[in-house]
Amino acid sequence: MIKMNLVSVIIPCFNGGKTILKTIDSVKNQTWSNIEIIVVNDGSNDKNTLEILKQIKGIRLFNQTNMGLSAARNKGISYAKGKFILPLDDDDWIEENTIEHMIIALENKYENSFAFSNIFLEGEGKGEIYKSYNFFEQLFLNQIPYCILYKKRFWENIGGYDEKMKDGFEDWEFNIRLGFNGIFGVNVPKSLLHYNVSSTGMLKGKSLKIHSELWSSIQKKHPEIYNFSYLFKIWLKWRKAKFNHFIVLYIFLFLFHKYFPSRLFTFLFKMLYRIKNL
Repeated sequence: MIKMNLVSVIIPCFNGGKTILKTIDSVKNQTWSNIEIIVVNDGSNDKNTLEILKQIKGIRLFNQTNMGLSAARNKGISYAKGKFILPLDDDDWIEENTIEHMIIALENKYENSFAFSNIFLEGEGKGEIYKSYNFFEQLFLNQIPYCILYKKRFWENIGGYDEKMKDGFEDWEFNIRLGFNGIFGVNVPKSLLHYNVSSTGMLKGKSLKIHSELWSSIQKKHPEIYNFSYLFKIWLKWRKAKFNHFIVLYIFLFLFHKYFPSRLFTFLFKMLYRIKNL
């Protein structure tokens, strides 16, 4: 029998009044009953958002000046009482059995694992995204959604989200650190996260435009990972696991990023992103 551990769902909010009620309702309607919802108001200045946040029942609300997504997540997690953490953005939502499926997936796997699901694209995106977990692959492309279920002690042990990363991919860097510390992803083969795609959102509006710079900052932060010796070692370990793309793509991206101008790499990556749905 699965133990009904408390799950803390962390929802940062910056002027998300138009969507956050749907986000919170999707959490309140979970089949997993032992949940706390923590909303961190990250300096919202929209009157409608502020009024909505005051009226929402059944949540723990914390306020801070605008410090960015990483800082908001870290603040919420620091106050979390749950054994498990599930980050969720204020314009996304989850299927009613999301947490239950993720908990079950972790019960049947190793102690040092986190769970993630496939994705429904919403808004300006359409269709579903199916991803397998391969740590080698994760070093080159952000293949795992930010919405992952993991033990709070993992966050404590690796130092939380990097609050200096205010332009996106903070979840990618966080997941790389998880893997480097032997904590790997388990895929729930169901589309459970509804991910809102918007031209003004973090991914399309900012992160993809400066992808090269963000990846450079990750590599500079982790020189112990991004050297040929370690990369070869990880490839040997993960070469038999399922890949989402051919390995030649990762070699090409790494070398092109290393030896060609940043603008050229970002232009190329944006083209590949549209064509191959990276």
